[in-house]
Amino acid sequence: MSYFAEFALQYVDGAWRRGSGSWDIVDFDPYTGEKLASVTVATVAEIDAAYAAAERAAPGWIAAGGFARREVLERAVRLVEERQDALAAALTAETGAPRARAVHELRLARECLRDAGTLAVGPSESLRPAAADTKENHVLREPVGTVGAISPFHHPFLRGLATVAPALALGNTVVLKPHQSTPVTGGTLLAHLLEEAGLPGGVLNVVVTDIAEIDDALLAHPVPGVIAYSGSRRTGREIAAVAAAHFKRAVLDLSGGGAFVVLDDADLARAAEAVCFSRFVHQGQAGGAPASRVLVDRAVEREFTAELVARARALPVGDPRDPATRIGPLITPAQATATATLAEQAAADGAVPLLPGGAEGPVLRPTVLGAPADGPERLAGSALLTHEVHGPLAVVLPFKDEDAAVRLADGAPAERGAAVHTGNERRGIALARRLPGGTAQLNGSGVPDEPVARPRGLDAFTTVRWVSVQFGRSVFPF
Repeated sequence: MSYFAEFALQYVDGAWRRGSGSWDIVDFDPYTGEKLASVTVATVAEIDAAYAAAERAAPGWIAAGGFARREVLERAVRLVEERQDALAAALTAETGAPRARAVHELRLARECLRDAGTLAVGPSESLRPAAADTKENHVLREPVGTVGAISPFHHPFLRGLATVAPALALGNTVVLKPHQSTPVTGGTLLAHLLEEAGLPGGVLNVVVTDIAEIDDALLAHPVPGVIAYSGSRRTGREIAAVAAAHFKRAVLDLSGGGAFVVLDDADLARAAEAVCFSRFVHQGQAGGAPASRVLVDRAVEREFTAELVARARALPVGDPRDPATRIGPLITPAQATATATLAEQAAADGAVPLLPGGAEGPVLRPTVLGAPADGPERLAGSALLTHEVHGPLAVVLPFKDEDAAVRLADGAPAERGAAVHTGNERRGIALARRLPGGTAQLNGSGVPDEPVARPRGLDAFTTVRWVSVQFGRSVFPF
C-alpha cells in the first residue's frame, strides 16, 4: 500500500478531503529527494470545521465508556502489529529512519496504545477525607473536552500517539496538526489506523497546514481547553504564551536533553555504547536524548574517548533502507547544514575534532569533538552547548570532580534525558538528582523510550471536579 498516495489529505469529521488552501506542502524522502506526496494546506476554514466536528463528537465518545474506548485502542495495536513492514517502510521513506529504528518506534507505539487502553478503564473517582463523619468528598476526573495537538518530525508516529492515545482513552476528542515534514507518519496515518480500528468520525481530526497559513488559529480557537505540543523549546515557549493568553492549559513535551555523565568507576565500553545510541540514534534527532555534551571524569577521559570514537567511526552510514545502516539522512538539508555549522563554530571556539564527520551525500557522518587544551570552560558560550542539537554530533568534556560535572551540565537546554554511568548505584542516584532536567537514567542511554514515563495522562487530559456530599442535616454556625 502507498500510504503517501492515499492519505496525503485532510481528515475532518470522518472524511478525507483536500484542503482549501492555495498552495501545497510537499513531502520529500530525505535520502533520495523523491517527492512522496503533496498536500494542499488546510486553512482557517478547515481548522473551524475540525474543531466543530470534535465538539459534536465529544458527548458520544464520552458516553461510549472506557471499555469501548479501550477496544478501539486494542484493535489499533493489532493493526500496527499486522502492518509493521508497511508502516516501517513509510517511516523510513518520510523520516530517513533506518529500518531498525523504525521498527523500534513501532514497538514503542504499540506499548503506548496498550498503556492508553489501561488508562481508559482506570479509576475516575476517589474519596478524600472529610472533617465530619456526616460528609463525603468525591474527587472526579472528567475529560477536558477537546485537545488541540501538534506533533514533531522526530519519532512522529510515536510522539503523535503519545498525545492522541491517552487523550482519546480518557474520553477527549482531538484535532491534530502534524509537522510539515512528516504529515503522513505523524498525522494522517494515525487517523487511518484508528478509523479502521473503529474510532467514530469527528473524534480525531487531522489538519495538515503551516503557521504561515493559519497563524494562531489552531491555538486560539475557542473550542479546545488544552493545547498539547511536542517539539522544540523555542516553539513551545511561543505556544505556551498563546495558550495562556486564551486561558488554555498548555501540555508541553519539549526536546532538549540533559548531560551524559561518565564517572571514573563506570564500565567505559558500556558507556561509550550508550553514548553512541543516545547521540546518534535517528541521526541525533531524538528530541529527548541527552544533549551533545558528554561529561567524563578526567581520570578516564582518554580511554573513554578512544572507545567512543572507535564505536562512532564504525557506525554504518547511508541508505536507511539497507538493514545494516545505522545513520541515515537528517530530516531536511537545512537541518544538515545547521548541524555542520554548529560543529564548525565549536571548532572555531577551540573544540578539537576527534572524529571530523562530514557529509556523505545526504547523510552526515557522526562527529565527535573534544575540549580545548586550556579546558572546557572556553566553550561556555559556544552555541554547541547552549542550543538544541538535532544531528549526529557530540562533544566530550572532562571534569575533575562531581561539583565540576554539575556546573558543566548546567546551561544545557535540558527538559529530560540525562544519564549517569557509574559502578556505584548510590553514587549515581545522588549525582542524577543534582543534574538539570526532569528525568535521568542510571547506566542507560538517557533516551526516554518508556511511553508510560512521558508527560501524558490524567493530569494532562482531565479536569478535577470536587463533589462534597452532606448526609443528614447540617448545623450552621449562625
